[in-house]
Amino acid sequence: MDTRQLAAFCAVVERRSFSQAAERLGVTQPAVSLQVRALEKRLGTQLLDRSGRRVEPTEAGLRLYRGAQRLLTLEGQILDEVAGEGEGELTGELQIGASTGPAAIVVPLLLCEFQREHPGVRIALAVADTQAVVERVAARELELGIVGAARRHRGVTFEPFFDDEVILATPPGHPFAGRTVSLDELRGESLIVMQEGAGVRQIVEDELRAVGTRLRDLDVRLELGL
Repeated sequence: MDTRQLAAFCAVVERRSFSQAAERLGVTQPAVSLQVRALEKRLGTQLLDRSGRRVEPTEAGLRLYRGAQRLLTLEGQILDEVAGEGEGELTGELQIGASTGPAAIVVPLLLCEFQREHPGVRIALAVADTQAVVERVAARELELGIVGAARRHRGVTFEPFFDDEVILATPPGHPFAGRTVSLDELRGESLIVMQEGAGVRQIVEDELRAVGTRLRDLDVRLELGL
C-alpha cells in the first residue's frame, strides 16, 4: 500500500480539511484530493464524508485511520534506524570463523585492532579446519571466514588476505635443518602432516600434484588434527 496515500488521508482526518492537510504536507490541495480518491478507489469504499462543512471519516475511514497510524509510525521508525546505522558507530554481533593457522597468529591481532575501532560490535569467533569454516560460510552460519587456503566451493567467494609460507619443520640436528630439500629426499623420510580438510594439507597436496606426486606416495606416519 502506498504510504503517501495513507499520509494524505490521515492528514485530512486530523485536520478535517483538504486545504489544511495540503498545507501541513507542503503540497497542493488537488494533490491531496487525488491521493485520497486513489486510495478510496483501491479499497472500493468511501473513506471520507465530504457533505458537511468539515470533512469527516466514515466508519471504514476510522478503521483505516487507526491502522494507517500504526503503519506510518512503523515506517518512520524503520527510516530512522536505517539512517542511524549509516551515521553512528557500528553495533551488533559479527560471526566469523578461522582455520587453526590464522586463528593462532593473525586473527587475534586483527580482532584487537577492530575492537578498538568498533567497540560496539561483539565478535564471535569459531575455530575449525579450513573445510569446516568454508562450509559454514556457504551455509550462512558465519558471515566470513579467514582460512589458510582457498578450497573450491561454488557457494563461497575467496579474496586474498595475506601471504604466508609453508615450510618443512625438522629437529635442530636433522640433516634437512636449515636448507632446501628436494622431493626425492622427502621420499625417504617419515613425515607428519595436517589432517585432511586443513588448508596447509591442501596446499601441500596441490604442490605435489603439480609435479606428478600424491601425498600417499610419501611415508606419512602421522596426521595432526585440531
